[in-house]
Amino acid sequence: MRKLAVILAAFTLTLLIGCGNNNKSTENTNTSANTGNTATAAPDAVTSASVVDNGEAFKKAISKDGTWIAATLKDLSFSEELVVDGQFINKEEPARKIALYTQDADHNITNSFKLTAPKLTIRSENARIQGGTFVGDVYVEADGFAVVNATIEGNIYFSDAKYQATYTAADQGKVTGVTEVKK
Repeated sequence: MRKLAVILAAFTLTLLIGCGNNNKSTENTNTSANTGNTATAAPDAVTSASVVDNGEAFKKAISKDGTWIAATLKDLSFSEELVVDGQFINKEEPARKIALYTQDADHNITNSFKLTAPKLTIRSENARIQGGTFVGDVYVEADGFAVVNATIEGNIYFSDAKYQATYTAADQGKVTGVTEVKK
C-alpha cells in the first residue's frame, strides 16, 4: 500500500510539472450560431489531471464535468459505453487526454494499462488516447482525435469525413481494425 502511495504521488507530481503552468481549463467555450463568431467565456475552473483507480472516478474524469487529463493507475473494464465529453483548454488550445500509463520523473512510461469498453465515443476536440491499449470500438464526433503511443484493439469510426481528416496516429499509435467514416 505504501509503495502504491509513493508511485501515485510521484506520478501526480510528474504530471503537474510536465503539464506546465498553463493548465487553465474552460468548459464553456461557446460558438455563436447566429454570427459565426467565436466567443470564449471566462474560465469556470482551473483543472489538473484526474488520476483514478476505479470505474466511477474514471467516468467522471472523462465527462463534461471532468478534467482535461484522465489518467488511470490500473486496467479498467466497463460493460457500458463510455463518452468523452466537454471542451477543455490546455496551453491555449482545446485538449483532452486519456492517459493509460504511469511515468517516471523523466517522462518514461513505467506501466501501461488496458481500458476495455464495447464503445468509446469522443465528443471533445483534440482528444487523444495515449500510452496504453483501448479494447473496443471508438466513435469520433469531434475534430483532432489522436492515438499516441497507444493501441486501439478495435475499429475507429468517424461520424463525418471532416473528423477523419483531422485524425492522427503518432509515436507508434496503431489501430488493429478499420478506420473509416460510418454514419
